[in-house]
Amino acid sequence: MSKVPSLSYTEIITAFKRDGWLFVRQKGSHIRLEKILDNETLKITVPAHRPVKRSTLSHILKQAHLSVDDFLKLL
Repeated sequence: MSKVPSLSYTEIITAFKRDGWLFVRQKGSHIRLEKILDNETLKITVPAHRPVKRSTLSHILKQAHLSVDDFLKLL
């Protein structure tokens, strides 16, 4: 398993969009993304920080049901 990278929020959002996530809204420095699956809707919030903390990105990936390796393939 790869180490969680330190990335800016624009790189993270671009990678999620490649995976089918849609921009829903932004309130302040929090950007909301959604992905609709067959039986559920996944929702994540990405902070607009440069860089986003590794621990924060790790929690976002868990909420998105993505492994670090799968996420790195989207970059």
